[in-house]
Formats: sequence, C-alpha cells, structure tokens
Amino acid sequence: MSERMFRERMRAGAGTGSGAGRTASAAPAVNLGAAVIRQRRPLGDPSAGGARVAYALAGIVAAMLLLAVGAGAGLHLLPAIIAAGGLVGAFLLLSGRDEASGKRVAGAGETAQDPARHGIETAALLATIHDAMGDLAIVRDLDGKIMQANGAFHELCGCADARGLTCAELGLRFEPKTGPDRYFVHIYTPSGTRLYDWHDVLVRDPARGRPMRHSIARDVTEEMLAASQREEARRRAEEASRAKSRLLATVSHEIRTPLSGILGMSRLLAETRLSEEQKNYLAGMQQSGHTLVQLVEDLIDFSSLAVGRFQLRPSQEDLRQTVENVVEMLSPRAHEKNIEIGATVAIEVPERMLFDAARLRQVLFNVVGNAVKFTEKGGVFVSVDIENGSVRIRIDDSGPGMSADELARVFEEFEQAGDDAQRAKGTGLGLAISRRIMEAFGGSLTATSMSGKGSRFEIRFPMAGAGLSGVPVRRGILAGAQVLVMAPEGPSSAALAATIETLGGTCHRASTLAVAGRVVAGALGNRLPLTDVIVDHRHAAQFRELLALEPAIAGLRLRRTYLISPEERTSHPVSRLGGYEAWLIRPLRERSLVEVLLGRLRGMEKRDAINDNRPVLREEPTATVMTSDVRGILLAEDDPVNALVLRSLLSRAGRAVDHVGDFKALEAALRSAGSAPPPLIVTDLNMPGGDGLDVLRRLREAEAAGGRRRVPVLVLTADARGDLDERLRAAGADAVLAKPADPQRLLAEVTRLMDPVAK
Repeated sequence: MSERMFRERMRAGAGTGSGAGRTASAAPAVNLGAAVIRQRRPLGDPSAGGARVAYALAGIVAAMLLLAVGAGAGLHLLPAIIAAGGLVGAFLLLSGRDEASGKRVAGAGETAQDPARHGIETAALLATIHDAMGDLAIVRDLDGKIMQANGAFHELCGCADARGLTCAELGLRFEPKTGPDRYFVHIYTPSGTRLYDWHDVLVRDPARGRPMRHSIARDVTEEMLAASQREEARRRAEEASRAKSRLLATVSHEIRTPLSGILGMSRLLAETRLSEEQKNYLAGMQQSGHTLVQLVEDLIDFSSLAVGRFQLRPSQEDLRQTVENVVEMLSPRAHEKNIEIGATVAIEVPERMLFDAARLRQVLFNVVGNAVKFTEKGGVFVSVDIENGSVRIRIDDSGPGMSADELARVFEEFEQAGDDAQRAKGTGLGLAISRRIMEAFGGSLTATSMSGKGSRFEIRFPMAGAGLSGVPVRRGILAGAQVLVMAPEGPSSAALAATIETLGGTCHRASTLAVAGRVVAGALGNRLPLTDVIVDHRHAAQFRELLALEPAIAGLRLRRTYLISPEERTSHPVSRLGGYEAWLIRPLRERSLVEVLLGRLRGMEKRDAINDNRPVLREEPTATVMTSDVRGILLAEDDPVNALVLRSLLSRAGRAVDHVGDFKALEAALRSAGSAPPPLIVTDLNMPGGDGLDVLRRLREAEAAGGRRRVPVLVLTADARGDLDERLRAAGADAVLAKPADPQRLLAEVTRLMDPVAK
C-alpha cells in the first residue's frame, strides 16, 4: 500500500467513521511508519544493522586467524591477500550500517512531521463539515489572531482571508459569558445584525505544541427572536390578565352596590301591606335580582378559576341541611312547572363533616337548577349516600336527556343544551364552574344520559372530618312507624318513602285508590299495624272517597298528616283542613317529618302574608337611638339606599345604629368616642375619604398604642378579588361579607361579634 493511498483512506475514515466531528485536538495521531511493517525487509534496511556488525566482526576474526596460520606455515602472500579481502568486506558492512542509520534518522524526522500534516487535514475536513451545516469555525492563537477560518466565516464577514486579523477587527461584538467559554456574539452583515451562539475549545498545536483556540458558532437569531416574542406575548398576557382582574373587580363593585340596594329594598317592601298583584310584581323583581347576582358570581368564579386564585374554605357543616336547603330553595321553580322535586339522605351520611358549604351549595344550585330547568314532566330526585369513603350525591331527572354530542360538551365553557329558549336563559358557565369546583374538592362531577331517557349527574368528593356522633341518633328513630302515603308517583313521594325507610319505619305508597284500599284492608284485618297516613293535597279527594268506602277507618288510631306545597298554603289553611292533625310542606325536611310522626309537632304554622311592620323611610338616614345598646353600631356606608337597607335591617333586630357616609367621618367618629368606642363597626370597603385597608390598619395601630379595647369590624365589600378576604383579615377585619349580603347571615355575624362585647 502506497503512502498516498493510506492517507486518502485515513481522510475517508475521518469523514465517515465514528471520529467524524471531533476537534483538531481530539483527532488521533497517525504514525505513517507503521504502514510498512508488513513489507519484506532487505538487508540494507536499517532494521538489519545488527547482522552487518556481526558479519564484519566475523570477517576480521577470520582474516587474523588466516594470517597467523599462514605465517606459521611459511606462507605469507596468499593468506595476506585473503585477510585483506576479509577486512575490506568488514569495512563495507560497517559502512552500510552507517548509511542505514542515517536513513533511519531521516525517516524518523519525516514521521515526526506527519501528525502536524494530519492535524491540518482534520481541521480542513471539520471546516468543510461546518460549512455544510452553516456554522462558523475558526482557529486562533492565544493573542486572538485568526490562524484558519472556514468559508462560512469568510462569507459572513465579507473578508477573503481573515488570517492574522482579530475578531474585534472584523466587527464581532461579544456579550458577557453565559457559561464556561460560551458567548453570544453579534455580527454585523449587509442584511442586518445576526446573533451567534459561540463556543471556544482550547487545543494544542500538534506541530509546535503551542495552545490555540478552536471556536465554533451557530446562528440563533431566529430562535432568540422567537423566544423574545414568546416572552413578550407572555408579558402582555399577564398584563391583560391583571387588567381583566381590575376590570372585573371594578365592574363587580359597580354592579353589586346598586344590586344590593335593589334586593335590600325589595325585602323591606315585601314586609309591607301589598296587594296580590303587587306581590307578583315584587316576586318578579326579586327573582330577576337574584338571577343577576348569580350571573355576577359565575363570572367572578370563572375568572378566579382561570387565574388560579380560587380557594376553598372548609368547615364543619351539616351536609343534609345543605342539600335540603338547596332543594327547598329550588322547589318554587319546580312547582311553577308542575314538576316535583325531593331529596333523601342515607343513614350512613354523618350529621357533620368538613367541606366548603358555600361552594357545594353553589354546585348544587347549578346542577339541580339545570335539572329543574330542562325537565317539563315528572321531576327531579336528589339522593345522598357514602360509597368507598366518598360522598356521592346523585341528581336524577326525567327530562329530555342528552345526545352523545351534547353529553360530550356539557361541561365545556359557554356550552348549553336544550332548545333556543332554554339556551337563552344562562351564560353556559354554570356546569363548567361546578366541575372545576368539585375538582378543587378533590372530587368529580360527571353526567350520564340518553336522549329521551332523562339525565343523571353525580357529585363525588372525599369524606373528611366526619363527626359520627349524629348517626346513631338518626338510625331507627322511626322504628315501628307504619305509614300510608297517598300521593302521586314521583320524586316527592319517592323521597318521603325513602326517608321513612332510612330512619327505620315502613312506608306503603299508594298512588291509586285501589292500592290505598288494600293497605287499609290489611290494617282493618289486624294484619298491618298502620300508625300514620300522609295525604298529598292532590289526593285529598281520594282519601275522602276512601273514608266513605271504609267507615271503619275512623276507628283506627291513625295520625293524619296533610302534605302540601308552599304555593298552596294560603288556599289550604290548617283551620279548614278538617280531620287532619298535622301538616307538612313538600319538599320535606327530615327533621319536620320526624317531629310530626313522633307527635311532637303539628307542622309549619301558617305565616301572615301581610303585616303592618313598615319601615320608616327617610331621604337622609339618621341615627336611630335604641335602649338595647349603650352606643349604637357605627355604620359606614356611602350609598344612601344601601345605608337605608342596613339601618332598617339592624333596627328591626333591636340594634341602635349611628351612620356616617365616608372614611373621614368614620375616623372622626372614632376619635370623638375616645374611651367609649362603639360595640361594632359595620363598614363598606370602598368609600370616599381614604382606603379601607389603610383605615383598618390605622384603627388597629391606634388601639394597640392607646391600650384600648379592640372594636369588632364587619366589612361589606363588592370587590371580587380572590385574595381580598385574607388581606382584610390581616389588616384587622373580624368578618367579611360580599354584597349583596344575605340578611340572615349579616344578622348572625352581628350577633356573633357583639355578644362577646355585651358579656
């Protein structure tokens, strides 16, 4: 193999083998002498020098012996000639050895130059590779002088030969290091400035042994521009989110404040003498107001969930009472559509457990409210039980059901099922928000449905902090009760029967006169110890017919209970319900049912629809002096309507009220009170004359500095920001309520905060 062919093969191996892409310092050294060790070596080869010396010495020894033997024999000329020939041969052999030695030294020098040539060739090969990839590649000495550069570098810098120049002389601007021997380099080109990711590697010159710097750079202009654009987009999105939050807080405040006044005044108006027509108008106004409140709450919750500010506030609550409250609140909507609604709670459900009652109530309002909304015939049935350590709430309706496509989209934002008229009544956010709330619970909200077969929504969340003390009290409380329920088939009678059975009693449902007759016949024949009969007002005529058919029923000691809807109370007063000992309102509350069946309660007494307790309305609210408090509650509210509503509400609860209209007046009133501060401060958060948080901080600092009693503060706010509650409490608030505040909750907070003061 010739030396030229060997080098060509080595270059091909460097370009295509595993060593491709190495820097010059990492390229393997090539020993060209190793390529000829397989060739036959002639005698003159330097490696045969030892044999030449041996042959020469043997010739000299032989010549000396020949001369000695010839002299002893008297022969001198012939031995001398032969000996001279041997000496000449020895001389020639030794001369050949010296020549071979000289050639070997020359060959060694040539071999020493091969790594340098190979390093240059490897660098050239790498430069070609970097050219193909569009990268820059240069080699510089430690003074920064360019020793070699690839074509891409020359083309970019517009320089035919960069050798001997520095990067600064070519206009390259280096940024501070981003890592060891790594920079971002700006290179000015005719098409604009380009940004390169620049790497330096320190290597050693194989020819001279001097260190040199091998640099490789890649154009990252487009990548950095894209990253910069992404960062700018993220910054703008965050700013837009903050702006949206500010807008939402502002709009929420501006909507909540007048809405609070509207609902408050409507509640006061409902307590005055009104005609039936006026009551209907007022009911419509209140319903519209509550719908608007729910719309505002949905928008606020959706925004809070979107930005991750949503927080749960769990506490020990009564789950059964929460479910019953929701069902009771939604029953007027159901009865208006002539459909039924009912609920039952399994015996294993604890009386109290740890959950966020307000948020669960919101979810139930959305889910049960939707079931009522889309059901035109039949009704809605809510059941609660425990499965595998989780609370399970099922909402079943007999509505039109959903197609597979509607079911797939039912939990998406701004999606609504139903016809056009039904879709017009909502934002399409309720179920989406509800599902995300239940996910925050650590649970789920799912749906199953078939078109024309109704729907089932299922709420699940882990049971936590359960107090089991209430379970034995419920179990078996109606043991021995045998109840005949005469009512139409539907969720109402199903819930009633399930509750009786859950509490240990036995229920006999009769939706027809024939079924009721068979049950009564069993009681008359002493086969069935019937104890109670509950008659739905819609089956009152059947019960009267049953009494006429079976006069012996009068001899049975049956407790007769009349079941009525809230809307029928006025037209069916207790005094006119002859023969009935008690009455109940559907949907039933479990506690009321138990009290009636145990004979401890006649039922809910009829309330006067009309009363003469009219509030005194004045254009400018003034302080009302009451004898129940030494000093009145200090009310700070800048909106005249809301101030009037709050003053009237507190006055009716027997509380004296002093009213101020801004923060300056509030602080002035506190300064003038001195050592006799008011028992409670009820204040709006956003009023003229200062910032509510700052006013709270100054109040607490003044109390601490003067050693004065801490005055409880109840803050009313229309601000919807998720972290506001914590900030207010950190500043010194004792309670925070969102506008429009529920009157009962407001009075409960007032009582809670004032009772310790009174004591």
